Amino acid sequence: MESDLPPHFKLILGSSSIARRSILTDMGYQFTLMSADIDEKSIRKEKPEELVLALAEAKAEAIMQRIPEDVKDKPTLLVTCDQVVVYEDAVREKPSSVEEAREYIRGYSKGHTATVSSVVVTNLKTGFRKGGVDRVEIYFNEISEEIVEKLVNR
Repeated sequence: MESDLPPHFKLILGSSSIARRSILTDMGYQFTLMSADIDEKSIRKEKPEELVLALAEAKAEAIMQRIPEDVKDKPTLLVTCDQVVVYEDAVREKPSSVEEAREYIRGYSKGHTATVSSVVVTNLKTGFRKGGVDRVEIYFNEISEEIVEKLVNR
């Protein structure tokens, strides 16, 4: 698939996510990778939708501070994202250990959770920024211990 961006339009992916990188690569985009060095736990919001948007915007701000001015003068888009899992009305952070990952997955068995994601696109030349949020509800069948272990150990 050919990209619709003119060849002179630079794209920066502000993410360390392998999945996001693969999506853009598979679509045929050429891009530069930059990751934001922010303390995500210092940013808190009441609603998950507000949180992921605030995190993606904070990532954009942090990355923009490291981009040289001559790059900002050229047509360049910066794409930043965030995603959280919501379980029983609480935002779940990334598991801090293998055992916590096991507990999370076991808790989803025969249950329900959601992912809330955001994408923020910033035009570095004009300063215009647009963001959006999406929520996906996920319903699980029973998750066997064998599957739990496969997921945790991959």
